[in-house]
Amino acid sequence: MTDNTEFKVQLDDIVKKIKDLPTLPEVAMEMLQNLEDEESSLDMVTEKIAMDHSITAKLLRLANSSYYGNNSKVVTLQQATAMLGVKNVKNLIRLTTLANKFPTANCPAFNFKAFWRHSIATAVCAEQISRTLHMKHDFAFTAGLLHDIGRLVLVTCYPANYDKVLRYQANTDCHLLDAERSIMHIDHVDAGLTLAIHWNFSEAVCDAIRGHHHPEQENLNALASVVHIANAIVHALDLSQDEKDRLPLLSQAAWDTLGLDEADYVSIFHETEMRFDALNQIVL
Repeated sequence: MTDNTEFKVQLDDIVKKIKDLPTLPEVAMEMLQNLEDEESSLDMVTEKIAMDHSITAKLLRLANSSYYGNNSKVVTLQQATAMLGVKNVKNLIRLTTLANKFPTANCPAFNFKAFWRHSIATAVCAEQISRTLHMKHDFAFTAGLLHDIGRLVLVTCYPANYDKVLRYQANTDCHLLDAERSIMHIDHVDAGLTLAIHWNFSEAVCDAIRGHHHPEQENLNALASVVHIANAIVHALDLSQDEKDRLPLLSQAAWDTLGLDEADYVSIFHETEMRFDALNQIVL
């Protein structure tokens, strides 16, 4: 019989636990905190990442991936950054840094690989939606990548209790948020928002984390609706390859807010699968 004993977590407890998590390196903090800085040049970006051999190698692999279809091999960091552009380089830095910052906790019911596959795919999809809508897609990638980051906070800080959450969800077939609140009295939205504020993420990204499940219930900007729809699309495309995955409830208000037509969605589906495949092979 599964032990569904409640374990009450307060936001103050989360803050204390977050302070014990590894801090982001300086280069990543600068990239993540200054998304809106249009003054960032390719030379500035290249200079900062040249000392990180892991990120350099990933950038070269991405630049030489089939997605970009180059006829000649890209062999230097300068060539890679020039071809990929500032935004793609920053996105890979965000992704690589965050994916390596959280230790794998002892939580048998939590599929870490599926989590990162879903997060990467949602980031790619959110960026593609925002590009279609002519929005600032630099924010969209980060918001998509971080939308479920609270799950990592909970599973890293409270692995045994989060294992109970996931088993409770499996046994009752309830929504993940309901399972988290039933067992821990907190959910991954609150935990993720706490981390985002602690790491000084932009207000737009915080709003997207806050409203990605129910954007219609919050007085938020369109980015929350973008991430909400991207999350649903990625679940529908089964890009996480998680047999326990389930389709979330879709907000009609978010769907109406974006106002995309069938042709837009067909293009978004295609680009999401193509770009996700390229990034997934490099990062995971």
